[in-house]
Amino acid sequence: MTNQEKLQLLEEIMELDEGTLKEDMLLSDIDEWDSISLLSFMAMMDEKFSKNITGSEVKIQKTVGDLMSLMEN
Repeated sequence: MTNQEKLQLLEEIMELDEGTLKEDMLLSDIDEWDSISLLSFMAMMDEKFSKNITGSEVKIQKTVGDLMSLMEN
């Protein structure tokens, strides 16, 4: 999966327009990154990557790029 595809998945989760997210963006600066997005990210990780991650693992991520790193196969 390319980085662009990962960004698109994250934009879908946060209901953002395509091209909105950049890898170096801080999650704390993104209003759409909320508890619903966090849960959606966890569900997507299970569904698309067969990875079970905890909310605690996700919460310690600081940037969009950090989330993308979790999406590595």
